[in-house]
Amino acid sequence: MLSKEDQRRFDQITRQLRESDPAFFNRLDHRARARRGRYLMLLTIVLWASLPAIAVFAGRLTGAICAVVLVANAAIMWRFRRRWT
Repeated sequence: MLSKEDQRRFDQITRQLRESDPAFFNRLDHRARARRGRYLMLLTIVLWASLPAIAVFAGRLTGAICAVVLVANAAIMWRFRRRWT
């Protein structure tokens, strides 16, 4: 956690960087979004792989709810796939 003064200074530096070199800032921002997307994709794959175990150990209803949530997650990831690559 940054103190309020440090956070204000960091925001000021970030704003100056964004204004002085927008191409560099966009490259960094794009990398961060891509990294988040990869983590989200990995989490989705792990959850899909664990779905049979969830259904067996937690019950069919819980497995069905998890499957619906994962289908919605997959649909959202497919819709916004350009943001994460």
